[in-house]
Amino acid sequence: MLKKIGSDVSAYFSAVPYLLGYIGRVFVSSTAFLQRERAARKVLIMQLLFTFIEALPIIAVLSVALGSALYIIGYTFLLSIGQGSLIYNLLTLIVMRELGPLLVAFVVTARSATAIATELGGMVTSHQIESFVACGIDPIDYLVAPRFLGVTLSVFFLTLYFSFGGLLGPFVISQFVSSVASYGYITNLLKTVSVFTIITSLLKSIVFGMVISITATYYGFNVERASTEIPIAGIQAVSKSFVGIILADVVIIVLSSL
Repeated sequence: MLKKIGSDVSAYFSAVPYLLGYIGRVFVSSTAFLQRERAARKVLIMQLLFTFIEALPIIAVLSVALGSALYIIGYTFLLSIGQGSLIYNLLTLIVMRELGPLLVAFVVTARSATAIATELGGMVTSHQIESFVACGIDPIDYLVAPRFLGVTLSVFFLTLYFSFGGLLGPFVISQFVSSVASYGYITNLLKTVSVFTIITSLLKSIVFGMVISITATYYGFNVERASTEIPIAGIQAVSKSFVGIILADVVIIVLSSL
């Protein structure tokens, strides 16, 4: 048993240099993406369509539902202890800075990480990757870079979209809950939105997008020959993305509190 644990740990750490090299290669390829052919740009557009545009409805429902529920429950409680004005701080802290980026990242992971990993895994088993290499096309340039940029940009814009929906959606609810609460809602809300909160939220969205795209493409390429490995790659992409997102969130929170 100890031997098996030792071999697993050794195998895990032996893959770290390869993973770091892969991440560096993705960053280098993505910075030069604008010089690619139109075919690669089409991959980026399709990734944005699937990850960003098609995810807008569910993000809209989640943001408005979360913001409204938080407003109704939080305002009632805070008003009972004479601190009703703190509801705006609560909204900006939870919707914009903490839960917003996390929920968006989880939705994108559930929708796109599996799709990317299984798609690339299928291309590996069908020898399409070998065909790209034989034709002199770098798979990272053509397949990974546009997906990396597409997912990262999608999480970034979806987080902005979530913040607007989660903060402005409760304004409509406030019209029915309390006329006093709705008075000056936008003004009071803007007073609590700081530059630090906006930067933290956007930084989280960018980091989360990078984690999702790199993890999904990495495990997609890790498929070897058997088609039975494809669903396993999808599961690994989702589970490892969740872990990476949570760890990145903790690191950003710790660094922002210093």
